[in-house]
Amino acid sequence: MAVGRNSVERIIGEKLSGEPLDDPNAGKNPAAVALGRLGGAKGGAARAAALSPTKRRAIAKKAAKARWKG
Repeated sequence: MAVGRNSVERIIGEKLSGEPLDDPNAGKNPAAVALGRLGGAKGGAARAAALSPTKRRAIAKKAAKARWKG
């Protein structure tokens, strides 16, 4: 039940009681948060560009095998 409530609150931008949502970055250094977001945004693309097609295919096969492991 909490998962559905959290989803609705994020969508409407406030808690169901009308209070503002808690800030997930409260108490964190804003510069560090911005740098972390920047690194995350460009990290995957940079890694993909650096990999050879063979290595990329091997990583994808390993991920698919782990994903569909019963």
